[in-house]
Amino acid sequence: MPADPRERLLRALYSAALYVLLPVTVYHLIWRSFRQGEYLLRWDERYAAYGDRPSPGPTLWVHAVSMGEVNAAAPLVNALRARHPGLRLLVTSITPTGSARIRALWGDGVEHVYLPYDLPGAVSRFLRHYRPRLGIVLETELWPNLLFGCRDHGVPVWIVNGRLSERSLAGYRLLRPWLSRALRTVRGVLAQSAADAARFVRLGADPGTTRNVGNLKFDIAAGAGEAALAAECARRLGGRRAWIAASTHPDEEAAVVAMHRRLRARWPDLLLLWAPRHPERFRPVAQLAVEAGWRVATRKLTQWPDDSDDVFVIDTLGELTAFYGCAQVAFVGGSLQPVGGHNLLEPAAAGTAVVTGPHLHNFVDIAGRMRAAGALRVGADAEAVGAALEALLDDRGAREAMAAAGLALVEEGRGALERTLALLAADLPPPAWPA
Repeated sequence: MPADPRERLLRALYSAALYVLLPVTVYHLIWRSFRQGEYLLRWDERYAAYGDRPSPGPTLWVHAVSMGEVNAAAPLVNALRARHPGLRLLVTSITPTGSARIRALWGDGVEHVYLPYDLPGAVSRFLRHYRPRLGIVLETELWPNLLFGCRDHGVPVWIVNGRLSERSLAGYRLLRPWLSRALRTVRGVLAQSAADAARFVRLGADPGTTRNVGNLKFDIAAGAGEAALAAECARRLGGRRAWIAASTHPDEEAAVVAMHRRLRARWPDLLLLWAPRHPERFRPVAQLAVEAGWRVATRKLTQWPDDSDDVFVIDTLGELTAFYGCAQVAFVGGSLQPVGGHNLLEPAAAGTAVVTGPHLHNFVDIAGRMRAAGALRVGADAEAVGAALEALLDDRGAREAMAAAGLALVEEGRGALERTLALLAADLPPPAWPA
């Protein structure tokens, strides 16, 4: 569908605003680099300035903004690689943690660059260079110039594992007429839940091509390496009690220290496995635990905790699932402050009882299903989370019942991958596109 005059005007105003704000993107990258040095690297990709870099030829393009979305995309990318071995795959991200996860999962088996900013010139250069024949966008990456650019370049786009919270929908209120037009350019929206599908329709997606297919995160399976790592972790801990604080944010760190102090008053040999959400917090978290008076080991420095360690900081990426399996109970962060929570299915799939704080607006469907199944406890604040952790560490039967309920829920939820592939089938090649 060609652009109408109103669309051209809206695109011109939107793009003009982005170009005026272009210097802000440079300041943003510099500011982020103070916390994570990788933001100083590969700026050419963020502006789609590829120089003499050769084009890889026609590709199937998957966009996953950061590490969580990359993990969600993993079953789909793995299936595409297995079923279309001659296919050139491009996987883009925006964050360095997403980039690192892509390389850890697939190495040189896929092309990888940062997705450029939503500037019309950068979008056009990106599409001309990589020539995607199909675009698959994970979850909630709604960039108008990108979607319109794909339409203008004849690139069919699907939004896959679509997630849209009520908070995000409200935040898009002023842009809704604009985003509605952009959403009408996509081939379809494959949503995580019926509620997400309904919210996409309210934002402007076509009801006829918006479907609830389930959440790809149910289809994540532990690889052989993760299973071996979990087994080795369990062997080294022996029968020692441990809990894990996973994907924590800075404002939650003091609460984690207070929880561990409380729990160790009951179990003096209790080990905390601590996995901060962002790499720039690895060292500060270790220092915070040292200042609390504990003996601290880290994955990079010592590989494993020993019997005298009180805290073990998991300062690596891509190993969290394995370490979930070493703990009797897990606290999943991003939930004691209004971040919206993080993946609750990973600890459930590892057979670990799960506790969170109250802020779960990014995982409303999964959290509701887990609570209904008896696989999740939600604390109203840090004190309540600490009490839930203590109760579960003290009650093996309750932990085992929660773990069994979580595993059953994960198994029951599988199938989104096959439903997604079936709907994408008409746009997929047999087995690769010609140059």
